[in-house]
Amino acid sequence: MWFVFAILSSVFAAFTSILAKVGIDGVNSNLATAIRTLVVLIMAWVIVFITGAQEGISSINRRSWIFLILSGLATGASWLCYYRALQIGEVSKVVPIDKLSVVITLILAFVLLHEPFTYKSAIGAVLITAGTLVMVL
Repeated sequence: MWFVFAILSSVFAAFTSILAKVGIDGVNSNLATAIRTLVVLIMAWVIVFITGAQEGISSINRRSWIFLILSGLATGASWLCYYRALQIGEVSKVVPIDKLSVVITLILAFVLLHEPFTYKSAIGAVLITAGTLVMVL
C-alpha cells in the first residue's frame, strides 16, 4: 500500500509544480507560499478531524513535538525557496534540482539514522544526480 501512496504523492507533486508556476504569476512568492500553506493546513486538520486522529495530540511526547516542529520549519524553508525558484526559473529546471533532495535524503539517512547505503542506493543516487545535470545543463 505504501507504493500506491508514494505514486500518488509523485503525481500530486507534479501537479503542484505546474499549478504553482501558473498561480504565482504576478504574485509575491512568499505570499503564494503562505496561501498554499494555509490551504494545506486547513486540509490536513479537516482530515485529522474526519479520521478522529485529534485524540492522539495529548499522547505526543516532547521529543516528537521538537522533531515535528523542526520538520515543519524545514518544510517551510523548502517551500519558500521552491516557490521563489519557480517564480524566477523554469519549472523544467527547478523541479529536477528540487528532486536532488532524494540524494541528500539518502546521505542524511545513512549518516544520521544509520540506514543502509547499498550499492543500489549509490547507483541510484549517481543516476539521479546525472539525470538532474542532463536536464538542467
